[in-house]
Amino acid sequence: MKISFILLTLFFLFTANSFAQSSSAVHPVGLISIGDFKLESGSAVKNCSLGYRMHGKLNANRNNAVVFCTWFGGNAAGVEAMKPWNAIDTTKYCFIIIDALGDGVSSSPSNSKLQHGSDFPKFSIRDMVNSQHTLLTQKLNIKHVRAVMGISMGGIQTFEWAVSHPDFMDVLIPIVGSPQPTSYDLMLYQTIGHLIDDNPNYQHGHYTTNPHIAAAGMVFDLFLTTPANRVKTVQRESIPQWVAVAQTQSAGHDWNDTYYQMNAIIGHDISKRFDSSLQKAATHIKARMLIITSLQDMVVNPAPAIAFSKLLSARLVELNDERGHSAPDFGNPQMTDAIANALAMQ
Repeated sequence: MKISFILLTLFFLFTANSFAQSSSAVHPVGLISIGDFKLESGSAVKNCSLGYRMHGKLNANRNNAVVFCTWFGGNAAGVEAMKPWNAIDTTKYCFIIIDALGDGVSSSPSNSKLQHGSDFPKFSIRDMVNSQHTLLTQKLNIKHVRAVMGISMGGIQTFEWAVSHPDFMDVLIPIVGSPQPTSYDLMLYQTIGHLIDDNPNYQHGHYTTNPHIAAAGMVFDLFLTTPANRVKTVQRESIPQWVAVAQTQSAGHDWNDTYYQMNAIIGHDISKRFDSSLQKAATHIKARMLIITSLQDMVVNPAPAIAFSKLLSARLVELNDERGHSAPDFGNPQMTDAIANALAMQ
């Protein structure tokens, strides 16, 4: 039996059937510098570059874009492999996937020549969103989009888009994201963060060779889905193999990139600028919202997103799937029909 040990690679959210899928067409990565980009902290990413991929064409008014934010540890190529055009009609919309800061494609600790490794400045979810807004408005000449959406950390970015640039889109579609992490979420994220930072080979980010940190990947792999799903898909006899793979398989990602994105998620809370009130934050949102959660999610607790949907009278779709955080699936009509209807609604 094949072991689905993911180790935080770009396959982070795929279902078993998605692993073998690929995009119907190869689209080259666009990489554009937005110059020195100032962060919330006051620091700056020097010569900040953002990767993106486009499917479909912009209309004459350049306002038919659907922007997709990438998930934790993932990139635009991984999004394409999930075949999102099952829900987004690229003959009608221009589908733009933007690589988040720290994903190894856009400016990241691993690929920056001017601020390499631990010299890279810490960034936030809001910084990710603001960099994407700069790319769209200043480099792609897009002043308004049809929708912003994303899965997991992409859904978290979507919530941030809602309050940081409320006039920029007509529709918001966060999928297994959250307006703020729960205490349970923070316990998981902090545990993974400490497993990374406490590893002697990580050297608090000052390593010269990407270290092997098996424990962090093992914990994340465990939580990606539910106990019921693990019992069903992983046989007891295969656990020694699972451990062996964890201890020997290359991570497939840079650990500084992972650590930086994890800390951005830990610091995320859209209520921070609104007296720590999600109710006040909700009053600043102008776009129509479709919120998709996974009731059995063990990585991003669905409770804050569910509660937030009631503050907005947003449409709420609750996936009840034992795959948990890995439940989002563009082959699932419950999800794809809801997305297509939200985009089409006037």
